Amino acid sequence: MKKQIQQVAVGNLIERKWPNWLCRFGGFMLTHRGWRVEGELINRKKAILAVAPHTSNWDFFIGLMVVFAFKLKISFFGKHSIFVPPLGYVVRKLGGIPIERSKAHGVVQNIALQAKRADSMLLALAPEGTRSPVYPWKTGFMYIAKEAEVPIQLIGLDYAQKTIVLGPIIEKVENIEEQMQTIYGFYATVSAKYPQNCITNVTH
Repeated sequence: MKKQIQQVAVGNLIERKWPNWLCRFGGFMLTHRGWRVEGELINRKKAILAVAPHTSNWDFFIGLMVVFAFKLKISFFGKHSIFVPPLGYVVRKLGGIPIERSKAHGVVQNIALQAKRADSMLLALAPEGTRSPVYPWKTGFMYIAKEAEVPIQLIGLDYAQKTIVLGPIIEKVENIEEQMQTIYGFYATVSAKYPQNCITNVTH
């Protein structure tokens, strides 16, 4: 069942942020553009939100409005090059963590350690790691979840249905290769802004 943004419940374990006016603004912008929500948001102190498909700059805007509407305190990765003044200040306030792609492996280990030590952390990221067509997708988020022992919720941005799909929860990462097939299966049902840029199988 699809619900308006304002009707989505956020559990008491989720760390909150943002003032009421920004919450109303985020909800208004999404509703005004015809977006609705389907499913339930995970209620954990620590979790990874895997948001896909990521094929357009609009994905960030939609995701940001969801964050405001739900009052979520999140963290997310961003290219280190955008963390320069004055934009860098804004991106950090939004929860941005600068990364250098050439040092991605170290970043995964560092974030996993931070997540394990933190009392709470909601990490949002795009599994593909790029807006361009790519297969296979990045698996860094799976390793973070495994090392930090946190669940993953799959979240789909379905442009055809204008629906933010709060999808399945992977409680524990055990077999990354096998569980990635489940992830591909879910996102194969979600319509990207540019479907030709979302590859969920090798024969696409």
